[in-house]
Amino acid sequence: MDINNIQEKLAVFSDQRDWNQFQSPKNLSMGLVREASELLEIFQWLTEQQSREIVNSDKQMLLVKEEIADVFLFLARLADILNIDIEKAALQKIKINKIKYPISLSKGNMEKYNRRNTNAY
Repeated sequence: MDINNIQEKLAVFSDQRDWNQFQSPKNLSMGLVREASELLEIFQWLTEQQSREIVNSDKQMLLVKEEIADVFLFLARLADILNIDIEKAALQKIKINKIKYPISLSKGNMEKYNRRNTNAY
């Protein structure tokens, strides 16, 4: 995937519509959350099994694909506005997570690393 190419296309798209005036980091981050919530809405009332079986529904998968694309496009535009290299940031975060979540402590355990073995409520 060529993220830079996608970001360039988004920039041209925004320029042509004079939308840059609206695309502040604040507004883009709020739009990103809104689009993520639209993705969440698709899965909200499904069981775990139904959520896995959604791939068998062309209609539902079309909606999922559109919402995932919306989330990605908002994220790509936000990163572009903030001059963040998404690929570098993602690879760096994977390195950080390898340290935060060593296999010996994390395998088969979904608890967040800093909440394990605490009795505080």
